[in-house]
Amino acid sequence: MSGLEATLADVARQYDDLQAELARPESMADPNALRRLGRELARLEPVVEAFRELNATRDELRGARELRDAEADGELRDMARAEVDRLEAAEIDLVEKLKLLLLPRDPSDDKDVILEIRAGAGGEEAALFASELLRMYLAYAGRHRYKAEVMSLNETGIGGVKEAIVGISGDGAYSRLKFEGGTHRVQRVPSTESSGRIHTSTATVVVMPEAEETEIEIDEEKDLRIDVKRSSGPGGQSVNTTDSAVRITHLPTGTVVEIQDEKSQHKNKAKAMAVLRARLLDAERVRQRDADSATRRSMIGSGDRADKIRTYNYPQDRVTDHRVNVDLSNLPRVLDGELDRLIDTLITTDQAERLAALVDAEPATA
Repeated sequence: MSGLEATLADVARQYDDLQAELARPESMADPNALRRLGRELARLEPVVEAFRELNATRDELRGARELRDAEADGELRDMARAEVDRLEAAEIDLVEKLKLLLLPRDPSDDKDVILEIRAGAGGEEAALFASELLRMYLAYAGRHRYKAEVMSLNETGIGGVKEAIVGISGDGAYSRLKFEGGTHRVQRVPSTESSGRIHTSTATVVVMPEAEETEIEIDEEKDLRIDVKRSSGPGGQSVNTTDSAVRITHLPTGTVVEIQDEKSQHKNKAKAMAVLRARLLDAERVRQRDADSATRRSMIGSGDRADKIRTYNYPQDRVTDHRVNVDLSNLPRVLDGELDRLIDTLITTDQAERLAALVDAEPATA
């Protein structure tokens, strides 16, 4: 039995055990157990169904091969050969499907997202580019019917963005956006450039899964310093007349989060805590990844801010993703949120790399 088949047989046994557990009276009477078992069964069901289909296909294939080898009549033998070809192709497709289904799943894929955009090198032009990236991601969220909320926005005087924090919630939000983290670069002639010289500016994007309160332990009395002040807009303009801006410092790590967009101090604090938990969880994920020397380092990058992932070239009307060597024309459409071609390529590349690692690690026999 191959390593893949042994794994599939084990998944099928787990599925049967879960169904047996679900049928017990004590499980039926426990809502928490019902939710847990339902989630596990839903996760395993596609694998088990495809495995059973594979076994049925292989049974048919054995019969078709026997008929092909035993049949003397030319027409019947040709029909048997055609059936063998069809079933062999179906077998290959099912094996590939099962490999994808068995890939280790990022437990954060179903989570909501906290996305941070910051202007990088390039002064005011970088801030204007950061503003365009913000609109791009808000438009992308709208196309996918995700709920997007600007949690914090630090603007410049002429419409640029120094820093923006956005919460994006919806089914699979993190799985779709997680490869957007890194340095984005724009090449164009700024409106203030009289000589027509092309400038290069950057903005950094950080994509973090929203953390549950139970995932990050924070002792508010010991770990946090919470400062409250009056909110202010660009140029020191007062946003409101109450002391509602909240600045939270996580003393053990020095992480600082400031939120002032809401008029309610309590709402600003809740948002700041959500961002803080996400940043702390993200930092822990990075530490674990860096500590594990065997961790896969994918060509699509780790989301580090130093990774130059994409260039938006205005003179050539082209967007280039450097991780997968994909060029798209019609830059305005991309900036209007049409990112699916890029994101789909990144996802399939990631899957292909992990499939290759799975095949390399699989023993020939078991």
